[in-house]
Amino acid sequence: MIHLKINNIDLVVEENTTILNAAKACNIKIPTLCYYPDLNIKSDCRICVVEIVGQKGLVPSCSTIVREGMEIKTNSPRVLNARRTITELLLSNHDANCTACVKNMNCELQSLANKLGIDQNRFPSVLERHPIDDNNPAIVRNPNRCIKCGRCIDVCKNIQGMNVLENMNRGHDMVITPAYGKYLSDDLCVFCGQCASVCPVAAITEKDETDHVWKELHDPNKHVIVQIAPAIRVSLGEEIGKKPGSIVTGKIVSALRLLGFDRVFDTDFTADLTIIEEGNELIHRITTGGILPMMTSCCPGWISFVEQRYPEIIDHISTCKSPQQMFGALAKSYYAKKENIDLDNLVVVSIMPCTAKKYEAKRSEMSVDGKHQDVDIVLTTRELGKMIRQMGIDFESLPEEDFDNPFGITTGAAAIFGATGGVMEAALRTVSEIVNQKPLENINFTEVRGLQGIKEAEVTLGDAKIKVAVAHTLANAKQLAEQVKNKTSPYTFIEIMTCPGGCIGGGGQSYGTTNRIRQQRIDATYHVDETLTIRKSHENPAIQSIYNDFLEKPLSKVSHKLLHTHYHSRKNSEGSN
Repeated sequence: MIHLKINNIDLVVEENTTILNAAKACNIKIPTLCYYPDLNIKSDCRICVVEIVGQKGLVPSCSTIVREGMEIKTNSPRVLNARRTITELLLSNHDANCTACVKNMNCELQSLANKLGIDQNRFPSVLERHPIDDNNPAIVRNPNRCIKCGRCIDVCKNIQGMNVLENMNRGHDMVITPAYGKYLSDDLCVFCGQCASVCPVAAITEKDETDHVWKELHDPNKHVIVQIAPAIRVSLGEEIGKKPGSIVTGKIVSALRLLGFDRVFDTDFTADLTIIEEGNELIHRITTGGILPMMTSCCPGWISFVEQRYPEIIDHISTCKSPQQMFGALAKSYYAKKENIDLDNLVVVSIMPCTAKKYEAKRSEMSVDGKHQDVDIVLTTRELGKMIRQMGIDFESLPEEDFDNPFGITTGAAAIFGATGGVMEAALRTVSEIVNQKPLENINFTEVRGLQGIKEAEVTLGDAKIKVAVAHTLANAKQLAEQVKNKTSPYTFIEIMTCPGGCIGGGGQSYGTTNRIRQQRIDATYHVDETLTIRKSHENPAIQSIYNDFLEKPLSKVSHKLLHTHYHSRKNSEGSN
């Protein structure tokens, strides 16, 4: 243990603790910009500098380890002047039109300037305008707002293993950009949005489509329906000030009706449907000598990754559409026919935790008739929070309301789709009971839960035992993809999610997501599962009904036409691979 003083407060902390974390232990908050929990420490911005008594220069608290007897001042005149100067220099090279910025009032640079009392910059603007990169359906990169903290580079390189963003040039001319100044869409980006999630300003954001949704909602000729993803119910609360992991399902339904949506549905319904189709596809592959291992297809970032970097393993990917797209396909066929709605007047909106879902919805394959996309508009968690604030809705006082039918009855298996390992666990609950023809003694497959990068389990199906694996983040996914490519994979079924923690950690979730917050959302997800009466997808009566009324049976011609798709190599046609 190390004894030290911070602002004359005696403190004892474990050795190898940073000054930043030691200060937190005595409730002293040192401001940071380049630092972000769970990412590499860079100590580039120097905002977190502190003074060590007896030492000439200031030191960055995020990377300086405490020593025995150290005396630290976190707010001395030298420290405050240094922070103020650094912040003013950042502002002088920053597009500071804050009121026109999507992160206004939620910007770390703005907050820092406010705390430091900067109401007038001593330095003139030296900002040189660069073109905005919005040449894709999902992500906008605005280099004029970039403060070069490097968080986006870190998460893209070290968490996702993608290396799309890099520092280019030196000194004042240094910029963060894809190689050779390309667009994100030209450089193998999968639009996962993790860069946007950790950006302290608004240099990288999702492509805002809230105005498009408002336009459709205010058109009296349009019938606008909305679906919400499993992860939204345990994350949207953070947008309106509730603690992470708050379960706000019923209030979301109420809020969406107040916004003007004609029907409010649950993507959990088509998550259950995905399990039935995907589970039967797995059984068919196992029993007929099909291509194994089979890999999940729910995550559009993962699909893009395979198409661009591992096209050799496309045949291992399930042909099932994601739950979002299955919902859209049913809405544009079954629902439209049932309600006698012209497809030209039917608008399907998705609320997703994921920026890559915007890209997925625009794919040409995702259309039941070749004319109308299955899903018309995708909003992130953050965008829905924005709309709720724009409407002036008092979210906390809203009543708990139920989803509309026919897509409102769901199960616990669908609810856990939002957590890494959730799709695998939901599938195993159904596949095990179908193959073994008896109820499971324990439906909780805890081996595939948690934030470990790669998890595996062994499951008995009939007379055989199979191995399954779960990975989250593309850096981990790459390890399993290499095994499949090299035909050395020991697994029969593999789940991949692009984002850390799965969809609960998606690139469109509330800002400030860390591993601690991911775990809180995951815990809430499994709590939802445990409180539901039905916890297996194949026992959902609404799913059974839609097969009887419309889809006929799993893997039928009708379900293949509507609920399945195909993927293709983009290794040479897109990107620089």
